[in-house]
Amino acid sequence: MSAETGIDQGRSAFQKHRWTEAYQTFREADKRGGLPAADLERLATAEILTGESTTGLETLTRSHEEYLVMGDAESAARCAGWMGMQLMFLGEQARAGGWFARGQRLVDELAEPSAVQGLLLVPMGLGKLYGGDPAGALQVFSRVAEFGQRFHDKDLSVLGLLGTGQATLMLGHPEKGLKMFDEVMVAVTAGELSPIPSGIIYCAVIGNCHLVFDLERALEWTAALDRWCRARPDMVSFSGQCQSHRAELFMLHGAWAEALMAAAAAQGLAVRGDPQALYGGYYQQGEVERLGGKLDDAEASYRQAARSGYEPQPGLALVWLARGDAQQAQAMIRRAAGAADLATRRNMLPALVEIELAASDVAAARRGFQELEALAHEYPMPMIRAVAGQADGAVRLADGDPSAALKPLREAWRLWQELGVPYEAARCEALAGSACRALGDEASALMYLEAAQASLLDLGAAPAATWAASLLHEGMLGSGATPGTAGLLTRRELEVLQLVATGKGNRAIAGELYLSEKTVARHISNIFLKLGLTSRAAATSYAYEHGLTT
Repeated sequence: MSAETGIDQGRSAFQKHRWTEAYQTFREADKRGGLPAADLERLATAEILTGESTTGLETLTRSHEEYLVMGDAESAARCAGWMGMQLMFLGEQARAGGWFARGQRLVDELAEPSAVQGLLLVPMGLGKLYGGDPAGALQVFSRVAEFGQRFHDKDLSVLGLLGTGQATLMLGHPEKGLKMFDEVMVAVTAGELSPIPSGIIYCAVIGNCHLVFDLERALEWTAALDRWCRARPDMVSFSGQCQSHRAELFMLHGAWAEALMAAAAAQGLAVRGDPQALYGGYYQQGEVERLGGKLDDAEASYRQAARSGYEPQPGLALVWLARGDAQQAQAMIRRAAGAADLATRRNMLPALVEIELAASDVAAARRGFQELEALAHEYPMPMIRAVAGQADGAVRLADGDPSAALKPLREAWRLWQELGVPYEAARCEALAGSACRALGDEASALMYLEAAQASLLDLGAAPAATWAASLLHEGMLGSGATPGTAGLLTRRELEVLQLVATGKGNRAIAGELYLSEKTVARHISNIFLKLGLTSRAAATSYAYEHGLTT
């Protein structure tokens, strides 16, 4: 095959998004006779998309140099701009800055204005966006969009609109910002943009939807991103971020095993060439581990997520709360929320309210709820209404007003049910049970609490199930009944507890009850969860204290 034929085949494969075929064919043609600068640029894109970032950046450097030899300073500056962007995403800020400076120097030498001037404004806009100056970012990204429109550069126009939407969101105008994202996604899903800007936009839009609790939009665009990635099965870049978003949605919907698999896939793809997936892959893994009670594992996962440069909050603060250290959790969440931009702070508010209540600072919790209430008023989507209602009920309950707490808790429970978020729905049920008990309605309290505990046990949410069990115990002990006689344990679980209290191990218990050791282990795990226990010694003491031994 001649070099010319190989180039044509490489261009065809690139056009059809067959990235592996494109770079293999281009590489072979390059060995035979070299590639023109534009095809070197295509080869670099294919390499980057398949996870070969180092090689891709080397190829992009060659393309840049070839454009310089040709006297095409504008295209050379464009390559320099994208080199800087890729290096910035990889965390190599010094090298990125060098390439941006080179690109700017080339642009300054141009006789006429160019779209590349807009591209080189993007890092400035990102710096302001994540440096606490959303108003400044808004001005910069508006200029980026103007350059795109002026020079009919669709990629640049849409990247400018994306940044404008993000800045608008951070300035506290979610509805306006999300409408901009919808307009951005029209261009992406229509296939109007080149692949790297498309991937950047998909992942940025989904992440921002989660920031403002817009679960429906996040689900819709994650499904679109998943389809986009599946249509490009050899693509590594952005595929890891897609898996991170899938993990978050699985986690919210109670599919925790699937969430862990998606998180692991994201971590693998981060190593293979999608470094932006590092945070989400480990953070979502940490979330599932935390909710399941594996607190040391969760902390380790959050620390891995922190290697990305992003702070793993509010997850890490909630680990400290689950360990019983409300003061450390309070200090951590206050610092993180205080330093965050408005959109990120709002995302931390549900945890902040929970932690402030655990630390007995009802006034601080109320202030957190009021921020959520303002967001729900401005942007009344189901998830933010559920979050705000749950916080409202929890604060009112802690403030000694159970009657006023019940209405928002029931409404929040209904919304969580409709959204398919079982963990939060169960927590709302437990809070509603506490409110009913405070109002003297013990029968309704037990109904809510038993349902909440059953849901949390089904999920495997150990700490929350233990909390629900402790609330159940309060009512049972107050009525003079023991948890065992009140039916907290099944008949088989009671038999297993009685044998544990005699000092028998799992194998002996399995032999006596004609069960497998695995089944015995599962019964013991359920006993611990239901009774709020952490060891066999504690279970033995509990059995003797409550007259459950034979």
